[in-house]
Amino acid sequence: MIAQDPRIAVHRSTLADGRELIAFDDADTTLGEVRRIDERDLDPRPATAHMRQDVLTGDWISVASARQNRVFLPPAHLDPLAPQTPGNPSEIPGSYDVAVFENRSPSFGPALAGPDVSPLDLLDATRSIGLERSLPSVGRCEVVCFSPEHEGSFGTQTVSRARTVIEAWAHRTAELSALPGVQQVFPFENRGEAIGVTLGHPHGQIYAYPYVTPRTERLLDAIDAYGPTLMADNLARELDGPRVVLRGEHWSAYVPFAARWPVEVHLVPHRHVPDLAETTLAERDELASVYLRLLRGVDALYDTPTPYIAAWHQAPVHERRDDVRLTLQLTSPRRAADKLKFLAGSEAAMGAWIGDVAPEAAADALRAAIEGVQV
Repeated sequence: MIAQDPRIAVHRSTLADGRELIAFDDADTTLGEVRRIDERDLDPRPATAHMRQDVLTGDWISVASARQNRVFLPPAHLDPLAPQTPGNPSEIPGSYDVAVFENRSPSFGPALAGPDVSPLDLLDATRSIGLERSLPSVGRCEVVCFSPEHEGSFGTQTVSRARTVIEAWAHRTAELSALPGVQQVFPFENRGEAIGVTLGHPHGQIYAYPYVTPRTERLLDAIDAYGPTLMADNLARELDGPRVVLRGEHWSAYVPFAARWPVEVHLVPHRHVPDLAETTLAERDELASVYLRLLRGVDALYDTPTPYIAAWHQAPVHERRDDVRLTLQLTSPRRAADKLKFLAGSEAAMGAWIGDVAPEAAADALRAAIEGVQV
């Protein structure tokens, strides 16, 4: 059962086409209780996509053609994540602190698995291999708006606002995990055009997958080869080593021993927690300030904001929850002030990585940057 913060009010409503909209109010919000209703005239939602299996790897590829219609770098007055105005029929009817809504062009969903189908049977179905296998892309994709402002990122928010977003992540992780057919829940933020961001508005997303993702499958294989204490042993070794960049009471951050990216850092809870829904209120409170320090330190590495992917790796919903520990993996392709790392032949084709920066040197630079920032 998720521990819900009573200071953060939750408001539920629906958009004009039936998609769910959930608003989360800051503990120190200035918003009133009454919220506007979405009165747009919208087309019906697109049909649920389908996914196809790559028989050579077992990976699933969702074929979601509706995503071709998504907005690309709109001007501020047409920001689809800003509160609606007479000239901007955006996705959110009125003002808000943090808002979460179902994506209009999702990669997964809106259909869900049948309620009578066993989650473990579905899991087995996605792990079996066969020629030209196809399954519905059931699940859900949500957009998480960190602020009504047009520009920014998680790292530009106040501690109070960061705490509200974290509460939203925990809330949505719990509810999405309970949906039929969902096997893993993934909150993330893409920041910067170099990453491929198509909206400058401060926001992230949450994917609720109908399978366990390839990255997590590799982790499960590693745990099977090493033993169930792998993640605890790795954290203990890292915290006793030279690559720690930030320590708190409940969370610590470090550059991993075999970092792939020029900027790569993991933020991990000290106790075993499978996902954000199972964190305590005290852990979420500290995470708000610790995570802001980390992100602002990453931005302080250079004179301009650093592009990154912030990925919350959570345990599968229906298995191995005592083995897989919640981990934030933040990566950036920026290897110098004016240089990016591109995935070329070895990395993109063979998955054989070559590091451009020694992890210890990266940790030294990031630690110095973090020491100079304030939250």
